[in-house]
Amino acid sequence: MHTRSRYPRRVTGCVASHVCAVAAPRVSSLHVRGSAGARALTAALAIVVAGCTFTPPQRPVVTTPAAAVNSLTLDQYREAVAKRIVERNPSYVLRGTPQAMLRSLVVVSFTVDRNGHVVQSSVYRSNGDDEAESTALATLRRAAPFPEPPGKLLNGRGQLELFEDWLFNDNGKFQLRQLASPQALTID
Repeated sequence: MHTRSRYPRRVTGCVASHVCAVAAPRVSSLHVRGSAGARALTAALAIVVAGCTFTPPQRPVVTTPAAAVNSLTLDQYREAVAKRIVERNPSYVLRGTPQAMLRSLVVVSFTVDRNGHVVQSSVYRSNGDDEAESTALATLRRAAPFPEPPGKLLNGRGQLELFEDWLFNDNGKFQLRQLASPQALTID
């Protein structure tokens, strides 16, 4: 139900100038009486708004270099390093399922430079099995140099620090955690 007010509503001319940057005649004052005036005002505003266009602000275009798109992720690089260690040390690698109770777990921390050379390596964690620790470090050194790490993974010194786990069976053979088969479920 439409009710009329005793006092007419006043609409100022600044409405059109705020709606659009188009130069529109400024209405100093307009008294809207009844629905015909409201329709006329709505039609006038619709015409003004219809001529408006919205132009978003210019944003710089960010392009990703092709080298970054094609480069490896950290997990892919870690897998490539693990495969290189296995390829260069086939007589030490355990084929098949690791036993349920491992002889040793040796975690090695090592740093690779931008050319794939190992610049630092050390046993990060172990159960104290000196033979397993020596084997892990020796097989790491024997596998170097590794593929060049992607530039986006390098730190400010142009190096990448990695960790890998050597999982040793009782016979002294190992699998790397990155490539390991699931362990046996029962102790034989």
